[in-house]
Amino acid sequence: MEYAIETFSLTKIFADWWGRNRVVAVDGLNLKVRTNEVYGFLGPNGSGKTTTLKMLLGLLHPTKGKALVLEGDATDPQINRRIGFLPEESYLYKYLTARETLDFYGQLFKLPARVRKMRIEALLDMVGLKAVANRTVGTFSKGMARRIGLAQALINDPELLILDEPTTGLDPLGTRQIKDLIIELAKRGKTVVLCSHLLADVEDVCDRIAILYGGRIQAEGNVRDLLLHSDKTEITTGRLSPATLEKIKQMLTEERAEYTIGSPLDKLETFFINIVARAQQQAVPTSGAESRTQISEFLSAKTDERARREAILNQLVSASPSDEQTAATDTQNVQPQPVPATPADENLLNRLTEQVDSKPVTTQPTKAKPEPAISDQPDKSILDELTGRPSPDKKNVHPGDSANA
Repeated sequence: MEYAIETFSLTKIFADWWGRNRVVAVDGLNLKVRTNEVYGFLGPNGSGKTTTLKMLLGLLHPTKGKALVLEGDATDPQINRRIGFLPEESYLYKYLTARETLDFYGQLFKLPARVRKMRIEALLDMVGLKAVANRTVGTFSKGMARRIGLAQALINDPELLILDEPTTGLDPLGTRQIKDLIIELAKRGKTVVLCSHLLADVEDVCDRIAILYGGRIQAEGNVRDLLLHSDKTEITTGRLSPATLEKIKQMLTEERAEYTIGSPLDKLETFFINIVARAQQQAVPTSGAESRTQISEFLSAKTDERARREAILNQLVSASPSDEQTAATDTQNVQPQPVPATPADENLLNRLTEQVDSKPVTTQPTKAKPEPAISDQPDKSILDELTGRPSPDKKNVHPGDSANA
Protein backbone atom coordinates (compact mmCIF):
# COMPACT_ATOMS: atom_id res chain seq x y z
CA MET A 1 0.00 0.00 0.00
CA GLU A 2 1.78 3.12 -1.27
CA TYR A 3 -0.67 5.72 0.06
CA ALA A 4 -2.59 5.59 3.32
CA ILE A 5 -4.77 8.55 2.24
CA GLU A 6 -5.54 9.72 -1.29
CA THR A 7 -8.12 12.29 -2.40
CA PHE A 8 -9.33 13.25 -5.87
CA SER A 9 -10.79 16.75 -6.34
CA LEU A 10 -12.33 16.56 -2.88
CA THR A 11 -14.78 19.44 -2.42
CA LYS A 12 -17.18 20.47 0.31
CA ILE A 13 -19.64 23.34 -0.07
CA PHE A 14 -21.94 24.28 2.79
CA ALA A 15 -25.35 25.55 1.67
CA ASP A 16 -27.88 27.78 3.41
CA TRP A 17 -31.47 26.93 4.36
CA TRP A 18 -32.65 27.39 0.76
CA GLY A 19 -29.93 25.18 -0.70
CA ARG A 20 -27.89 28.05 -2.11
CA ASN A 21 -24.09 27.74 -1.98
CA ARG A 22 -22.64 29.86 0.78
CA VAL A 23 -19.21 28.61 1.93
CA VAL A 24 -16.62 26.64 -0.01
CA ALA A 25 -14.78 24.95 2.84
CA VAL A 26 -12.66 22.58 0.72
CA ASP A 27 -12.03 23.27 -2.96
CA GLY A 28 -10.72 20.51 -5.26
CA LEU A 29 -8.27 18.99 -2.79
CA ASN A 30 -5.80 16.46 -4.19
CA LEU A 31 -3.96 14.97 -1.25
CA LYS A 32 -1.56 12.00 -1.01
CA VAL A 33 -0.26 10.76 2.33
CA ARG A 34 2.30 7.99 2.06
CA THR A 35 2.24 4.94 4.28
CA ASN A 36 4.42 5.17 7.39
CA GLU A 37 4.99 8.92 7.40
CA VAL A 38 4.02 11.80 9.67
CA TYR A 39 2.06 14.28 7.57
CA GLY A 40 1.35 17.78 8.85
CA PHE A 41 -1.91 19.42 7.85
CA LEU A 42 -1.54 23.15 8.55
CA GLY A 43 -3.56 26.28 8.10
CA PRO A 44 -5.25 29.12 9.98
CA ASN A 45 -8.70 28.77 11.47
CA GLY A 46 -11.34 28.30 8.80
CA SER A 47 -8.93 27.01 6.16
CA GLY A 48 -10.71 23.64 5.83
CA LYS A 49 -8.51 21.34 7.92
CA THR A 50 -11.17 19.86 10.18
CA THR A 51 -13.70 19.64 7.33
CA THR A 52 -11.20 17.60 5.31
CA LEU A 53 -10.57 15.22 8.20
CA LYS A 54 -14.30 14.69 8.72
CA MET A 55 -14.73 13.81 5.05
CA LEU A 56 -11.82 11.38 5.24
CA LEU A 57 -13.50 9.66 8.19
CA GLY A 58 -16.93 9.59 6.57
CA LEU A 59 -18.44 11.99 9.09
CA LEU A 60 -19.24 14.44 6.27
CA HIS A 61 -20.25 13.64 2.72
CA PRO A 62 -18.26 15.54 0.06
CA THR A 63 -20.12 17.76 -2.38
CA LYS A 64 -17.99 16.19 -5.10
CA GLY A 65 -14.78 14.24 -5.43
CA LYS A 66 -13.63 11.10 -3.66
CA ALA A 67 -11.38 10.07 -0.78
CA LEU A 68 -9.62 6.73 -0.24
CA VAL A 69 -8.42 5.80 3.24
CA LEU A 70 -6.32 2.64 3.57
CA GLU A 71 -7.40 1.84 -0.01
CA GLY A 72 -11.07 1.89 0.92
CA ASP A 73 -13.98 3.91 2.28
CA ALA A 74 -13.66 4.98 5.91
CA THR A 75 -17.38 4.28 6.44
CA ASP A 76 -16.63 0.57 5.90
CA PRO A 77 -16.36 -1.07 9.36
CA GLN A 78 -13.42 -3.16 8.17
CA ILE A 79 -11.54 0.05 7.30
CA ASN A 80 -12.83 2.08 10.23
CA ARG A 81 -11.53 -0.37 12.81
CA ARG A 82 -7.98 0.24 11.51
CA ILE A 83 -8.15 4.00 12.16
CA GLY A 84 -7.56 5.92 15.37
CA PHE A 85 -9.02 9.43 15.65
CA LEU A 86 -8.52 12.18 18.20
CA PRO A 87 -11.03 14.99 17.49
CA GLU A 88 -10.40 18.63 18.22
CA GLU A 89 -12.71 18.39 21.24
CA SER A 90 -12.66 15.19 23.29
CA TYR A 91 -16.27 14.08 23.68
CA LEU A 92 -16.06 11.83 26.75
CA TYR A 93 -18.60 10.57 29.29
CA LYS A 94 -17.85 12.69 32.32
CA TYR A 95 -19.20 10.20 34.87
CA LEU A 96 -16.89 7.39 33.74
CA THR A 97 -13.41 7.01 35.17
CA ALA A 98 -10.36 6.99 32.92
CA ARG A 99 -10.12 3.21 33.15
CA GLU A 100 -13.84 2.75 32.45
CA THR A 101 -13.60 5.10 29.46
CA LEU A 102 -10.90 3.03 27.80
CA ASP A 103 -12.75 -0.18 28.61
CA PHE A 104 -15.88 1.22 26.96
CA TYR A 105 -14.06 2.06 23.72
CA GLY A 106 -12.28 -1.29 23.81
CA GLN A 107 -15.66 -3.03 23.90
CA LEU A 108 -16.80 -1.00 20.89
CA PHE A 109 -13.89 -2.57 18.97
CA LYS A 110 -14.91 -6.00 20.38
CA LEU A 111 -11.56 -6.57 22.03
CA PRO A 112 -11.41 -9.61 24.36
CA ALA A 113 -11.44 -8.82 28.06
CA ARG A 114 -7.85 -9.92 28.60
CA VAL A 115 -6.61 -7.76 25.72
CA ARG A 116 -8.58 -4.74 26.96
CA LYS A 117 -7.14 -5.04 30.44
CA MET A 118 -3.58 -5.26 29.14
CA ARG A 119 -3.94 -2.32 26.77
CA ILE A 120 -5.79 -0.12 29.28
CA GLU A 121 -3.04 -0.39 31.88
CA ALA A 122 -0.31 0.13 29.27
CA LEU A 123 -1.98 3.22 27.77
CA LEU A 124 -2.76 4.81 31.13
CA ASP A 125 0.89 4.48 32.06
CA MET A 126 2.02 5.76 28.65
CA VAL A 127 -0.03 8.98 28.80
CA GLY A 128 0.78 9.57 32.48
CA LEU A 129 -2.69 9.01 33.94
CA LYS A 130 -2.17 5.79 35.86
CA ALA A 131 -2.21 7.59 39.20
CA VAL A 132 -5.65 9.11 38.45
CA ALA A 133 -7.13 6.14 36.59
CA ASN A 134 -10.07 5.87 39.01
CA ARG A 135 -11.04 9.55 38.85
CA THR A 136 -14.06 10.51 36.78
CA VAL A 137 -13.23 12.16 33.47
CA GLY A 138 -15.51 15.09 34.29
CA THR A 139 -13.01 16.24 36.94
CA PHE A 140 -10.08 16.26 34.50
CA SER A 141 -8.41 19.42 33.25
CA LYS A 142 -8.38 20.05 29.50
CA GLY A 143 -4.83 18.76 29.22
CA MET A 144 -5.69 15.55 31.06
CA ALA A 145 -8.77 15.11 28.86
CA ARG A 146 -6.51 15.33 25.78
CA ARG A 147 -4.31 12.63 27.26
CA ILE A 148 -7.18 10.22 27.83
CA GLY A 149 -8.48 11.10 24.36
CA LEU A 150 -5.15 10.09 22.86
CA ALA A 151 -5.23 6.81 24.77
CA GLN A 152 -8.74 6.20 23.42
CA ALA A 153 -7.48 6.75 19.87
CA LEU A 154 -4.79 4.09 20.38
CA ILE A 155 -6.88 1.42 22.11
CA ASN A 156 -7.48 -0.47 18.84
CA ASP A 157 -3.80 -0.40 17.77
CA PRO A 158 -4.61 1.56 14.56
CA GLU A 159 -2.61 1.56 11.33
CA LEU A 160 -3.63 5.17 10.62
CA LEU A 161 -3.75 7.74 13.40
CA ILE A 162 -5.49 11.08 12.74
CA LEU A 163 -4.86 13.76 15.36
CA ASP A 164 -6.76 17.05 15.27
CA GLU A 165 -5.01 19.62 17.49
CA PRO A 166 -3.54 16.97 19.83
CA THR A 167 -1.53 19.41 21.98
CA THR A 168 -4.34 21.87 22.72
CA GLY A 169 -4.52 22.52 26.45
CA LEU A 170 -1.31 20.64 27.25
CA ASP A 171 1.56 22.13 29.20
CA PRO A 172 5.00 22.25 27.54
CA LEU A 173 5.99 18.95 29.11
CA GLY A 174 2.84 17.24 27.85
CA THR A 175 3.35 18.78 24.41
CA ARG A 176 6.87 17.40 24.24
CA GLN A 177 5.61 14.01 25.37
CA ILE A 178 2.98 13.88 22.61
CA LYS A 179 5.58 14.85 20.00
CA ASP A 180 7.95 12.13 21.17
CA LEU A 181 5.09 9.64 21.06
CA ILE A 182 4.22 10.59 17.47
CA ILE A 183 7.84 10.11 16.37
CA GLU A 184 8.00 6.72 18.06
CA LEU A 185 4.72 5.58 16.48
CA ALA A 186 6.09 6.47 13.04
CA LYS A 187 9.18 4.37 13.76
CA ARG A 188 6.88 1.46 14.53
CA GLY A 189 5.30 1.55 11.08
CA LYS A 190 2.18 3.65 11.67
CA THR A 191 0.92 6.54 9.58
CA VAL A 192 0.13 9.75 11.45
CA VAL A 193 -1.78 12.76 10.13
CA LEU A 194 -1.27 15.74 12.40
CA CYS A 195 -3.62 18.69 12.05
CA SER A 196 -2.47 21.75 14.01
CA HIS A 197 -1.94 25.49 13.87
CA LEU A 198 1.01 25.31 16.30
CA LEU A 199 3.84 25.41 13.77
CA ALA A 200 6.61 24.56 16.24
CA ASP A 201 4.94 21.25 17.07
CA VAL A 202 4.58 20.28 13.43
CA GLU A 203 8.12 21.33 12.54
CA ASP A 204 9.61 18.93 15.10
CA VAL A 205 7.77 15.76 14.10
CA CYS A 206 6.49 15.90 10.51
CA ASP A 207 8.16 14.42 7.43
CA ARG A 208 6.02 16.41 5.00
CA ILE A 209 3.54 19.23 5.44
CA ALA A 210 0.77 20.87 3.47
CA ILE A 211 -0.42 24.43 4.16
CA LEU A 212 -4.09 25.11 3.43
CA TYR A 213 -5.74 28.44 2.85
CA GLY A 214 -9.18 28.98 1.35
CA GLY A 215 -9.71 25.22 1.09
CA ARG A 216 -6.71 24.76 -1.25
CA ILE A 217 -3.15 23.59 -0.75
CA GLN A 218 -0.88 26.61 -1.03
CA ALA A 219 2.41 24.79 -0.34
CA GLU A 220 3.43 21.15 0.15
CA GLY A 221 6.70 19.31 0.57
CA ASN A 222 9.44 18.11 2.88
CA VAL A 223 9.81 20.26 6.00
CA ARG A 224 13.54 20.77 5.60
CA ASP A 225 13.26 21.67 1.93
CA LEU A 226 10.54 24.23 2.61
CA LEU A 227 12.39 25.89 5.50
CA LEU A 228 15.92 25.81 4.12
CA HIS A 229 17.52 29.17 3.12
CA SER A 230 20.04 28.11 0.51
CA ASP A 231 21.24 31.71 0.06
CA LYS A 232 22.59 31.90 3.62
CA THR A 233 25.30 30.09 5.64
CA GLU A 234 25.21 29.29 9.35
CA ILE A 235 28.32 28.35 11.36
CA THR A 236 28.25 27.13 14.95
CA THR A 237 31.53 26.70 16.85
CA GLY A 238 32.83 26.55 20.38
CA ARG A 239 33.86 29.66 22.28
CA LEU A 240 36.35 31.74 20.26
CA SER A 241 39.00 34.15 21.49
CA PRO A 242 38.62 37.90 20.78
CA ALA A 243 41.56 37.76 18.33
CA THR A 244 39.90 35.01 16.30
CA LEU A 245 36.63 36.91 16.24
CA GLU A 246 38.42 39.98 14.86
CA LYS A 247 39.95 37.90 12.07
CA ILE A 248 36.54 36.44 11.18
CA LYS A 249 34.96 39.90 11.11
CA GLN A 250 37.74 41.15 8.85
CA MET A 251 37.24 38.23 6.46
CA LEU A 252 33.47 38.75 6.37
CA THR A 253 33.97 42.46 5.71
CA GLU A 254 36.24 41.68 2.78
CA GLU A 255 33.53 39.33 1.43
CA ARG A 256 30.99 42.16 1.84
CA ALA A 257 28.72 39.73 3.67
CA GLU A 258 26.11 40.67 6.23
CA TYR A 259 26.73 38.90 9.52
CA THR A 260 25.66 38.74 13.13
CA ILE A 261 27.91 37.33 15.83
CA GLY A 262 26.52 36.29 19.19
CA SER A 263 25.98 33.37 21.59
CA PRO A 264 23.34 30.76 20.76
CA LEU A 265 20.12 30.61 22.76
CA ASP A 266 18.16 27.57 23.88
CA LYS A 267 14.47 27.39 23.06
CA LEU A 268 12.28 28.21 26.04
CA GLU A 269 10.64 24.80 25.59
CA THR A 270 14.01 23.06 26.01
CA PHE A 271 14.88 25.11 29.09
CA PHE A 272 11.46 24.43 30.66
CA ILE A 273 11.69 20.68 30.07
CA ASN A 274 15.19 20.48 31.53
CA ILE A 275 14.02 22.21 34.74
CA VAL A 276 11.03 19.87 35.13
CA ALA A 277 13.15 16.79 34.34
CA ARG A 278 15.56 17.81 37.11
CA ALA A 279 12.66 18.08 39.57
CA GLN A 280 11.38 14.65 38.53
CA GLN A 281 14.80 13.12 39.14
CA GLN A 282 14.62 14.52 42.67
CA ALA A 283 11.24 12.76 43.12
CA VAL A 284 9.35 15.99 43.77
CA PRO A 285 5.66 15.02 44.29
CA THR A 286 3.00 16.34 41.91
CA SER A 287 -0.80 16.10 41.71
CA GLY A 288 -0.91 16.37 37.92
CA ALA A 289 -0.22 13.93 35.10
CA GLU A 290 3.17 12.26 35.01
CA SER A 291 5.61 12.37 32.12
CA ARG A 292 6.12 9.19 30.14
CA THR A 293 8.25 8.70 27.04
CA GLN A 294 7.95 4.93 26.65
CA ILE A 295 5.60 3.52 24.05
CA SER A 296 3.28 0.66 24.98
CA GLU A 297 4.45 -2.78 23.94
CA PHE A 298 1.34 -3.62 21.90
CA LEU A 299 2.03 -0.54 19.76
CA SER A 300 5.71 -1.46 19.29
CA ALA A 301 5.41 -3.31 15.99
CA LYS A 302 8.08 -3.50 13.30
CA THR A 303 7.80 -1.61 10.06
CA ASP A 304 7.49 -4.78 8.00
CA GLU A 305 3.81 -5.68 7.74
CA ARG A 306 4.26 -9.39 8.28
CA ALA A 307 6.55 -8.91 11.26
CA ARG A 308 4.13 -6.32 12.66
CA ARG A 309 1.19 -8.68 12.55
CA GLU A 310 3.21 -11.59 13.94
CA ALA A 311 4.37 -9.48 16.87
CA ILE A 312 0.82 -8.45 17.74
CA LEU A 313 -0.49 -11.99 17.34
CA ASN A 314 2.24 -13.33 19.61
CA GLN A 315 1.20 -10.89 22.33
CA LEU A 316 -2.54 -11.39 21.93
CA VAL A 317 -2.72 -15.13 21.13
CA SER A 318 -3.33 -16.01 24.77
CA ALA A 319 -6.33 -13.64 24.84
CA SER A 320 -8.01 -14.46 21.54
CA PRO A 321 -11.82 -14.26 21.44
CA SER A 322 -12.07 -18.08 21.25
CA ASP A 323 -10.25 -18.52 24.54
CA GLU A 324 -13.31 -17.72 26.61
CA GLN A 325 -15.45 -20.17 24.63
CA THR A 326 -12.78 -22.86 24.93
CA ALA A 327 -12.47 -22.29 28.65
CA ALA A 328 -16.24 -22.54 29.07
CA THR A 329 -16.34 -25.79 27.03
CA ASP A 330 -13.49 -27.29 29.01
CA THR A 331 -15.24 -26.46 32.25
CA GLN A 332 -18.38 -28.26 31.09
CA ASN A 333 -16.44 -31.34 29.99
CA VAL A 334 -14.51 -31.76 33.25
CA GLN A 335 -15.84 -34.77 35.21
CA PRO A 336 -15.67 -34.76 39.01
CA GLN A 337 -12.90 -37.03 40.29
CA PRO A 338 -13.81 -39.58 42.99
CA VAL A 339 -12.45 -38.82 46.43
CA PRO A 340 -10.50 -41.78 47.88
CA ALA A 341 -12.02 -43.20 51.01
CA THR A 342 -10.07 -43.22 54.23
CA PRO A 343 -9.63 -46.46 56.27
CA ALA A 344 -12.18 -45.23 58.80
CA ASP A 345 -14.75 -44.68 56.05
CA GLU A 346 -14.10 -48.14 54.62
CA ASN A 347 -14.67 -49.79 58.01
CA LEU A 348 -17.99 -48.00 58.40
CA LEU A 349 -19.08 -48.99 54.90
CA ASN A 350 -18.12 -52.61 55.55
CA ARG A 351 -20.16 -52.66 58.73
CA LEU A 352 -23.15 -51.14 56.89
CA THR A 353 -23.00 -53.79 54.16
CA GLU A 354 -21.89 -56.81 56.14
CA GLN A 355 -25.53 -57.92 56.67
CA VAL A 356 -25.97 -58.42 52.90
CA ASP A 357 -25.15 -61.96 51.77
CA SER A 358 -23.32 -61.38 48.49
CA LYS A 359 -22.35 -64.58 46.68
CA PRO A 360 -20.71 -64.95 43.26
CA VAL A 361 -23.09 -65.60 40.37
CA THR A 362 -22.63 -69.05 38.77
CA THR A 363 -23.90 -70.36 35.47
CA GLN A 364 -24.86 -73.76 36.97
CA PRO A 365 -28.51 -74.13 37.92
CA THR A 366 -28.91 -74.24 41.66
CA LYS A 367 -31.77 -75.00 43.90
CA ALA A 368 -33.52 -71.93 45.08
CA LYS A 369 -32.91 -71.18 48.72
CA PRO A 370 -34.81 -68.77 50.87
CA GLU A 371 -32.92 -65.52 51.19
CA PRO A 372 -32.06 -64.45 54.74
CA ALA A 373 -34.28 -61.80 56.11
CA ILE A 374 -32.72 -58.37 55.97
CA SER A 375 -33.93 -55.76 58.32
CA ASP A 376 -35.23 -52.56 56.71
CA GLN A 377 -33.83 -50.61 59.65
CA PRO A 378 -30.04 -49.99 59.54
CA ASP A 379 -27.86 -50.48 62.57
CA LYS A 380 -28.46 -47.34 64.65
CA SER A 381 -25.05 -47.49 66.27
CA ILE A 382 -23.37 -47.27 62.87
CA LEU A 383 -25.50 -44.30 61.84
CA ASP A 384 -24.65 -42.59 65.12
CA GLU A 385 -20.98 -43.16 64.43
CA LEU A 386 -21.33 -41.72 60.91
CA THR A 387 -23.06 -38.60 62.17
CA GLY A 388 -20.66 -38.18 65.09
CA ARG A 389 -23.20 -38.72 67.87
CA PRO A 390 -22.23 -41.05 70.77
CA SER A 391 -24.04 -44.39 70.78
CA PRO A 392 -25.89 -45.41 73.97
CA ASP A 393 -24.52 -48.16 76.24
CA LYS A 394 -25.91 -51.65 75.45
CA LYS A 395 -26.37 -52.48 79.16
CA ASN A 396 -29.65 -51.78 80.85
CA VAL A 397 -29.55 -48.53 82.75
CA HIS A 398 -31.96 -48.16 85.66
CA PRO A 399 -33.57 -44.81 86.31
CA GLY A 400 -31.93 -44.70 89.70
CA ASP A 401 -28.45 -45.12 88.23
CA SER A 402 -29.05 -42.12 85.94
CA ALA A 403 -29.94 -40.04 88.96
CA ASN A 404 -26.87 -41.21 90.87
CA ALA A 405 -24.69 -40.27 87.91
